[in-house]
Amino acid sequence: MKKLFRIVWIVPGLYFLLLIPMPQTESKIQKAAKTPFVWGQDTLWETLEMNFISAKAMPSKELDSVVRRMTLALDSVQAVHQETSLRPDDPYYALIEKGFFEVAPLIAAQENKSDWYIRFYDKVRKKLKFDSRSWDMASADSRKVAYRLLYGMRAAVEEILLQSGEDRFVSTMFVQNETSATPSVNILGITVHSGDLLVSRGGAEVSAFISRGNDYPGNFSHVAMIYVDKESHTPYLIEAHIEKGVAIATLEDYLKDKKLRFMVMRPRTDLEQIKANPMLPHEASLHIFDESQSRHIPYDFKMDYYDASAMFCSEVGSYAYKRFGIDLWAFESTISSNGIMEWLNDFGVEHFVTQMPSDLEYDPMLSVVAEWRNKEALFQDHLDNAVMDALIARANTGEKLDYNIWMLPIARVVKGYSIMLNTIGKEGIVPEGMGAVTALKNTDFVNRFQKCKALTMLKTKAFEEENKYVPPYWQMVRFAEETTSD
Repeated sequence: MKKLFRIVWIVPGLYFLLLIPMPQTESKIQKAAKTPFVWGQDTLWETLEMNFISAKAMPSKELDSVVRRMTLALDSVQAVHQETSLRPDDPYYALIEKGFFEVAPLIAAQENKSDWYIRFYDKVRKKLKFDSRSWDMASADSRKVAYRLLYGMRAAVEEILLQSGEDRFVSTMFVQNETSATPSVNILGITVHSGDLLVSRGGAEVSAFISRGNDYPGNFSHVAMIYVDKESHTPYLIEAHIEKGVAIATLEDYLKDKKLRFMVMRPRTDLEQIKANPMLPHEASLHIFDESQSRHIPYDFKMDYYDASAMFCSEVGSYAYKRFGIDLWAFESTISSNGIMEWLNDFGVEHFVTQMPSDLEYDPMLSVVAEWRNKEALFQDHLDNAVMDALIARANTGEKLDYNIWMLPIARVVKGYSIMLNTIGKEGIVPEGMGAVTALKNTDFVNRFQKCKALTMLKTKAFEEENKYVPPYWQMVRFAEETTSD
C-alpha cells in the first residue's frame, strides 16, 4: 500500500518537475540585410487566366493559328540572340519573359499542343546559364533576371502541364547534355554521373517551408550527392536527413523516399579544375561517401555551412566539392523576412545567410542536365507551395508557432528515450539536435499546414468542378489565404 501511495505522489511530481521551463540561452543569429523578391503582379496573373478562358472558347484552328504566330515571333527573337553573350539588363530577357507569359495560357487552352513550350524553355534556360557565367550573381540585378526567367518560365510551363491530359504530360525534360568522364547510372530515364547533385522536393510539410522560405522562393527542398562505384556501377546517394544526419541511401531507398520532383545538376566540363582532372566529381563524391561512414555527422539545424562537424543537405555537396577547389553557391542564400526567420529559428536555424537547395539552380558553375516530375506529384507540389505561401504570409504578420505546454513532460520523456536510441546508433522519435519544445512547435506547424491544406483542397476541387479546369497557382494561394483568415 505504501508503494502505491509513493507512486501516486511520484508520478505527478515528476510530471510537474518536467513542466519547469529550461533556461533560455541567447543564440547568435546571423541575419541577412536583403530585400525578399516580390512579383507584385496580381493583375497580370488575373489577365493571363482570363486569356486562358477566352482561348478555350476559340475555334481550334483559330487558336492554333494565333499560337503559331506568337511562337514564331519568340523563336525569331531567340534565334537572333542565340550566339550573342548578353548582360542581365539586355532587353532580350524582358522580351522573352513577356512573350512567354503571353503565349503560355493560349498553349494551355490548345487541344493538340506540341512540346514547343518545353523546347523553348530549355533553349532559354541553357542560354541564360551560359550568359550568367560572366555575370556577378551576387548582384541583385543578376539574381532577379535569373530568377524571373528560370523560376518564372518553369511556373508557366507547369501551368500548361497541369492543364494537359495524361497522354500529353511530359515527365522528363532533358536540358543540357553536359559530358562527364565519371561512372554513370540510369535514374528514371536520365543518365546520372558520379558527382552529380540531385536537387529534389520532398513531400513533407517542412519540405515546403524549406523551398518557399527564402528571399527567392523556389521549387526544391533537398540536395543529395550521388556516388557511383567504378567497378560495380552501383549508385549510392549521400544526403543529410533531419532524422539521422548524413547517411548513405541505395537508389531504391532514395526513390522510395517521397519525391515530388527532382533535377540533375552537374559541374561544367570546361571548369579549369575538371579540365585538369576529369574524375574530380567522382573523387569528391567518394570523399563524402567515405567520410560519412568514418564518422557520425549529425544534422545541422543551425544551417551553418562554415562548420562541417554537422551538416544540412546543401552542405553535403558544397563541402565535398570545396575539398577539391570548387566553391558552389556562387552567391549566398538569404532569408530576410522577419516572420520566416522567427519560425525557422523555432526549428533551430540560426544562420539566415546560408545555402538553400533552390538557389543551386542559379549557380553558373553547374549545368542543368534534366528535370523530372509526374502530374499527380506536380499538383501536390503546387498545392503544398500555395499552403506554405499562405502560412508564411501569416508568419510575416506576426503570427507565432506555439505548443501545448501540458504536453511538454511527455515530449521530454520521448526526447530522453530518443537520446538513448541515438547512443546505440538508432533513430529516435525526436531527431538528434532537436529539443522537446522544438518538437512540439513542429507538431503545431504540421497541424496548421494539414488543416490549411485540407480546406484549400476542398476549394480547389470545387473550383475545378465548376470551371472544368485546374485552378492556376495564384488561385490556389488565394484559397489557402482564405482558409488562414477564417
